[in-house]
Amino acid sequence: MQEFSDGSRWVLRLDDGEDVFGQLTEFARRHTVRAAAVVSGIGMFKAATFGYWDGKEYKPHSLEVAHELIGLHGSLAQVDGAPSIHLHVALAGPDHRIVGGHLLRATVGIVNEILIETFPGHSFGRPLDESFGLRRLDLFPERGA
Repeated sequence: MQEFSDGSRWVLRLDDGEDVFGQLTEFARRHTVRAAAVVSGIGMFKAATFGYWDGKEYKPHSLEVAHELIGLHGSLAQVDGAPSIHLHVALAGPDHRIVGGHLLRATVGIVNEILIETFPGHSFGRPLDESFGLRRLDLFPERGA
C-alpha cells in the first residue's frame, strides 16, 4: 500500500492481492485515525463478498469473477479502542451490470485508489443499537448515548 496525506485528506493505493479491511485497519492504527469518512474508491476486486440487510441479518453474496470497483464509501470509527470500518460498495461485472451492498470482505485486483477524509482530534463511536441489531455510527460518543 502507498499513502499520501495533504493535512486531513489521504489518498491510499492498495495493491493486487491485498485485503481491503486489513489494509484500512492497519492504516487507521498506524495514523491513530479514530474518525474518518471513506469518500471514494475505484479500482478492481478479484474477490468480494457483500451483503444485504434484511432487517435481521446480512444476506451475503460472493462474486465468482473479478469486478470493477466503481464506488466505495463509508466511515472509520472506534469500537473498544480498535478501528471499526463500515463500507458500502458498487461493482460492475463483465456484463456491465451493477451490484453492491454492505461490503463484508474484499481482495484487491490490480489496484484500488481510495480517498479518506480524517477528522483529527475527534473520535467516532459505533455502539450496538439493540433495536436494530446493528452498530450505528455515533458522531459524539463522548456525550454518551
